[in-house]
Amino acid sequence: MKGTEKIIAHIKADAEAEAQAVIAKALQEAEAISAKDKKAAQDEYEKCIRAGQTECEAYFEREKRVAEMEAKKSVLQAKQDRVSAVFDKALEQLCAMPAEAYAAFLAKKAASASEGGDEQLIFNARDKGTVAAEVIAQANALLTAAGKAGKLAVSEKTGEFAGGFVLTKGGIETNCTLETLVEMSRNDMVAPVAAVLFE
Repeated sequence: MKGTEKIIAHIKADAEAEAQAVIAKALQEAEAISAKDKKAAQDEYEKCIRAGQTECEAYFEREKRVAEMEAKKSVLQAKQDRVSAVFDKALEQLCAMPAEAYAAFLAKKAASASEGGDEQLIFNARDKGTVAAEVIAQANALLTAAGKAGKLAVSEKTGEFAGGFVLTKGGIETNCTLETLVEMSRNDMVAPVAAVLFE
């Protein structure tokens, strides 16, 4: 009996030792797996952080470029608005010229625009009642002096424009309104005006 008990005790001791070894090995493997998983998780975390930083930097650069473009567009628009304001002011000043100077200015334009010297001039309602007759008289005198027929006349029609006139004959019109004259000068004058405004 004692021998059997010794054998059982020995087997039990061996089993316990083996179990302890298995448990120790399992714990060791579990720790290794856990450490590996932790490292993988840490690596993934750092990868996500780097990707996030890269994405943030790219987003910031995109937004910065967009903001810079918008700022440039705003500055350009402000400059264009200021240049346009100069031409609007020029139109206002032409319309506000003293009657005598205004009539002489329009007469020269009419004489230079006239082909045959016998066209009609369409004025706006204001100019038709104030300077039209004087413009016609001066323009006809200039045409006669140049050896052309001085037979320009005031049209019965009136136009909707700020000032100047439309020269017409046989359905053909030459636009000499102040708006058109200012607009035509814009192409040549934009650069010099911008240079003065934005030195």
